[in-house]
Amino acid sequence: MSARDWLWLIKLFELELSARKASIQLGLSYPTVLKCYDIIRRSIVADSRDRRLLLSGEVEMDESYFGGKRKGNRGRGASGKVPVFGILERNGMVKVEVIPDVSARTLLDMTVKKVRRGSIVYTDKFRSYDSLMFCGYRHLKVDHGKRFVTGKVYINGLEGFWSFAKERLIKFHGVSKEKFPLYLKEMEFRYNNRKNNLFELLTKKICNLVANLL
Repeated sequence: MSARDWLWLIKLFELELSARKASIQLGLSYPTVLKCYDIIRRSIVADSRDRRLLLSGEVEMDESYFGGKRKGNRGRGASGKVPVFGILERNGMVKVEVIPDVSARTLLDMTVKKVRRGSIVYTDKFRSYDSLMFCGYRHLKVDHGKRFVTGKVYINGLEGFWSFAKERLIKFHGVSKEKFPLYLKEMEFRYNNRKNNLFELLTKKICNLVANLL
């Protein structure tokens, strides 16, 4: 593939054109475009691993579930779905990770790794968050039973990200569990940079990935 083809692919990826449509528009095979899109997503993941800054200040935390065909929840989650933990720094960025479960141990471990102690943490009343107050965080709980938001105790920002991500992921008509973390990090990247020049950022990420492989 030529450099020109790569630049066009990055542009079409930025515009959220499917791999199928991009292959037709550029006259490239579908497997080739699919592989290139995969490389772009891997460059996003590689860059996110290099940016392990702790979130701080006022932070919203929540879990959500993606994929699966079964409707309805079984307790906190749903059978066949992938649990995802999200942390959003108000007036800052969001970080999301696939997690094995929503136990207190898992959520606390993720929090300690990603949120600076002393931060104000907003969550719902799920009991797995109860130990946060003993780990150096000021923990305030949202009451979803109330009709209106009161003061600063809400997690609307993170709920906005869940909607943002799910609306885009549904367009892929199913993503394998193996590839799902790549697509999830793409959503994180798009959300955190929704006001920035994605084409320029993606081009730099591809160049950095290639440079690190040499």
